[in-house]
Amino acid sequence: MEEKTIAGVKVALNEEGYFTNPEQWNEEIAKEIATEEGIELNDKHFEVLNFLREKFNEGEVLSIRKVGNSGIVNIKELYQLFPGGPLKKSSRIAGIPKPSSCV
Repeated sequence: MEEKTIAGVKVALNEEGYFTNPEQWNEEIAKEIATEEGIELNDKHFEVLNFLREKFNEGEVLSIRKVGNSGIVNIKELYQLFPGGPLKKSSRIAGIPKPSSCV
């Protein structure tokens, strides 16, 4: 486990760069992580991020299909919002652990 300062907040990350304590997350941190990923966040991004955080907090297993069936975005839109690994990137930006469905 490592600690990193993101948006002025010291956060605990695992070896892959995912939060080990999702309670440390905030929108400013999300924006900074997204910038590292080459993504400029908009309202639609935050709808997806908040959906992921909500489902994670409810203990649900996250998958691309679940996000695509959320009514927020379809799978194609998810790939456009978070290119190159949409569930991995969106989960990292949302401050939650990498979903088990991601390899």
